Amino acid sequence: MKPSLIRRACVAALVLASTMAPAVAAQSDHTAVRSDIGARARLLGEKIVPHKLAFRDTTVGGLSGIDRDPCTGEYVLISDDRSVLQPARFYTARITVDGAGVHSVDFTGTHPFLQPDGSVYPPASVGDGKAVDPEELRVDPRTCRYWWAQEGDRPKSSSEPVIQPSIQFATPSGAYRGQLPLPPNYEITLGDRGIRRNKAVEAITFGADGRVLTSALEGPLFQDGPEPDLEHGALVRVTQQSRKGEVLGQFAYPLDKIFTESDPSSPWPPDTGVPSILAFPGDPGRYLVLERTWVAGAGFKIRVYDATTRGATEVRNVDSLAGRRVVPMRKKLVADFHDLGLSTVDNTEGMTWGPTLPSGERTLLLVSDDNFAEDEVTQIVALAVR
Repeated sequence: MKPSLIRRACVAALVLASTMAPAVAAQSDHTAVRSDIGARARLLGEKIVPHKLAFRDTTVGGLSGIDRDPCTGEYVLISDDRSVLQPARFYTARITVDGAGVHSVDFTGTHPFLQPDGSVYPPASVGDGKAVDPEELRVDPRTCRYWWAQEGDRPKSSSEPVIQPSIQFATPSGAYRGQLPLPPNYEITLGDRGIRRNKAVEAITFGADGRVLTSALEGPLFQDGPEPDLEHGALVRVTQQSRKGEVLGQFAYPLDKIFTESDPSSPWPPDTGVPSILAFPGDPGRYLVLERTWVAGAGFKIRVYDATTRGATEVRNVDSLAGRRVVPMRKKLVADFHDLGLSTVDNTEGMTWGPTLPSGERTLLLVSDDNFAEDEVTQIVALAVR
């Protein structure tokens, strides 16, 4: 989702220490922590990409996902431009990062995503139901093809088309090669059930050497309970699938409650969710989870958690999590961006593993989505994770 497409109020950074408590129901907050999770992170550096950088007849911006291509060593970044400025697309870039920081970000290529008939995706204004909302991209570790997620659109009125979310496969030049069948409860349905508007599939990751594709919804299903507020968090569904789409497991991830009150003069409610998830190498049930929250008058809160499905309740056959006593995924805070000393904390939506440092730490690169807005930035942040 794009919380700051909204004209937001003057941003003031607020720091709020998070707490940890057992989570056993649909509106519970953090889970208890055991010693099998607990990665630590430190800041290596950051780099700001020039706003609306012109590159090969496109406008660089809206970067909502990033992944490292093992076949080239370059990074692939997806833009969430819904074919408004230019056709829905992705970029490749060389990003030089080491223990001393982020030294350069050099874009090397761009391609539009293509429909099965070879044409580019139209903007939503065309109204034919074929528009897409690109949010995440992962490079297949087995084939180096691109798997990308788009969250579709739950219409505001019955006169507009429903666009279902999807996870598609593409070649490195953007040609369509198929899509992954999604779980039935990932479908947008009208009424008081299914996926909320702009709260669909924003997060995917490969694990188990490419055998497992894990996805996370950005927010709770309608039937799973309300969205987070100042008192309660919420449960969002995380699903593990085989490469052919078989559901291997589905679990509930405990999303934080809203960190502070909104500016009462703002018409815009808080926005929070999971925009990215990243599997730990060699541990198919363990993930880094990115939580991104925007509150009018306070700005963004960005947190990264270490989370695991071990011991969590399997919920694929649980129709509604509301009021159910389920054991959610356990999580532990890895980094709060307000504690890192960054030049700004913005709309961070994507993350990927980078190279391993001589210290044995793994680099973690994150990118922010500037929404093509003048008051936001495209920021590359590098952390060292142990």
